[in-house]
Amino acid sequence: MAGIIALVVVFGGAVLLLVLRGRGSTQSLDERIEEMAALGQPISLEKLELSEPFTERVIKPLVQGLSLRVQRATPQKLLEQAQHQLELAGMLQKIKPAQFVALRLFTTVGGGILGILVGGLAADSGLGQRLLIIGGGIVFGYIMPQYLLTSQIRKRQENVLKALPDALDLLTICVEAGLGFDAAMSKVAEKWENELSYAFMRTVQEMQLGKLRREALRDMANSLDVGDVTSFVAAIVQADQLGVSMAKVMRIQSEQMRMKRRQRAEEKARQAPVKIMIPLVFFIFPTILIVLLGPAILKIKDTGLFGG
Repeated sequence: MAGIIALVVVFGGAVLLLVLRGRGSTQSLDERIEEMAALGQPISLEKLELSEPFTERVIKPLVQGLSLRVQRATPQKLLEQAQHQLELAGMLQKIKPAQFVALRLFTTVGGGILGILVGGLAADSGLGQRLLIIGGGIVFGYIMPQYLLTSQIRKRQENVLKALPDALDLLTICVEAGLGFDAAMSKVAEKWENELSYAFMRTVQEMQLGKLRREALRDMANSLDVGDVTSFVAAIVQADQLGVSMAKVMRIQSEQMRMKRRQRAEEKARQAPVKIMIPLVFFIFPTILIVLLGPAILKIKDTGLFGG
């Protein structure tokens, strides 16, 4: 059973890593042509196609073709939900909602096929065990894309939470120095390269294109879905509408975010003793007992007190 699980994990992980996380080739078509010409190789369409990575030649066209058919048959609500989750994960530019749904269908079918193959190889297993293997492959193929996407969302939100207090400090300093709020956000976006700075830059670009500040900020909060960012945006929008001093509001928000970061650190510190109990009980304590009592047990055995 361990070998079966390993095969399913390898199949699902390979496909998902190639499609969800693979960035493909960074070279453009012109760059590949110039490279082949510099090497003195004859330029042909076949060689140009083979010079692209496997994901661009096989996996990506397969998923795109399947996504066109899936988009027609998938309810709009499901596509909107997938779009929101991809936006939360910061992957909306890499993969479209219909492609993600098609990917789940592809991995589900692939997991079922792999389960059939593994069940066929296990000749000594009964019908019930084979059905269990096939069902496990289907369930694994269906769940794994969503699991990886949820993990990416959680990782992105954690990065935003870590960067938010420092970003607000710099934002407060810029506003107090005389910069406007939009220029201060642009300055913060130029300072760092993280998920929060990317969100700031996107918001600034939207405001430059004519979107209202409150709408751009609310869209940013919705695309991150982080409670601290949502409260910060609500405070800024309210201050903008009521004409309150932006610098004073920013200073209060900055102090609150630093206090929340300290509270989260203290909470994790309190959880550490409870979390460390599992490795202590199952790994460290048995090892200590073996080291301490092992020689004594061997000596008692040599004395023959227990008939050994």
